[in-house]
Amino acid sequence: KVAVQAGRKGLTGMEFASGIPGTIGGALVMNAGAYGGEMKDVVRLVQVMCEDGSFREYTGAEMEFGYRTSRVLHEKSVALEAVLELTPGDPTAIQNRMEELKEARITKQPLNYASAGSTFKRPQGTYAAQLIDRCGLRGFSVGGAQVSTKHTGFVVNIGGATCQDVLELARQVKECVKEKTGFELEMEVRLLP
Repeated sequence: KVAVQAGRKGLTGMEFASGIPGTIGGALVMNAGAYGGEMKDVVRLVQVMCEDGSFREYTGAEMEFGYRTSRVLHEKSVALEAVLELTPGDPTAIQNRMEELKEARITKQPLNYASAGSTFKRPQGTYAAQLIDRCGLRGFSVGGAQVSTKHTGFVVNIGGATCQDVLELARQVKECVKEKTGFELEMEVRLLP
């Protein structure tokens, strides 16, 4: 929603985020990104509440953004607010770019099913979807949870999936990939205790 509103106001820099499910808070914690852009590119200041209840401000550089991680995640703090720095741009060009990204997502991702987005992080030197595919897990299911037949990096709800179905499917996928390829998949979706 923020990316769409920014585009309408003629502010460029968040086009990559249009269509990513989630909130600004989640995007900050995981350094959300797609199609060549990441939160680290636009974050200038973040206010957090630390585990001890104190408040701190971090610059974008101090956030220690990395692939699907940030200082907020490591310190177990809570992101309260952020200042994003965007650049003035042509609203039509911004909208056109977001439409291009939307079409890319529709073509490549299983948007016709409920999911939490990309399920596994990209391992060093390869892609989770390639490893899952190599293991013959396209369409593999547990209950109502299924490895997407369109993009194997997604676990989708094909009807009536429970949280337990999704977690068990992810566990079995990780086990199979480790056994057959030696790669250890890590969840991109954050699980809260």
